[in-house]
Amino acid sequence: MWASAHDVYLESRILSASPIELIRLLYQGCSQAVQDARRHLAAGNIAARSRSITKACEILIELTSSLDHQRGGEISQRLAQLYDYLERRLIEANIRQSDAPLAEVLGLLSTLGEAWDKLQENAPAAPAAPTPRPANQWAQPAPPEPVEAVTSNSWSF
Repeated sequence: MWASAHDVYLESRILSASPIELIRLLYQGCSQAVQDARRHLAAGNIAARSRSITKACEILIELTSSLDHQRGGEISQRLAQLYDYLERRLIEANIRQSDAPLAEVLGLLSTLGEAWDKLQENAPAAPAAPTPRPANQWAQPAPPEPVEAVTSNSWSF
């Protein structure tokens, strides 16, 4: 039951997320997978460790494929290189059964996540969602609320 409720919540969060929030969610998922891999490594659970590392690698591949190199320029190129490095370190951790590369990847993901958190904090608020249409096609929508004049150049909701 808990897993189902959590899955529904997560799906709702993903479907309503901004692009920056989606990236943050991917970083969180990747970090969690690496933490799980470290826990499984310490416990000697080889299969679970490998699954966690594979999950983290898949998330890094998704992050890489989402980069827009035309609009992102040098930053997107550097992120692609960093994601490739992180993936190689994860593979090395899996092959060598070593915690050091996992710890390094986790630290780098944390730093990247903090940067995206700052971007999210500084991002402009999303515009309000449009008013849904009434289910009854003959029903009249409520009249719009009066809008006060905006005297500044900033958005007002």
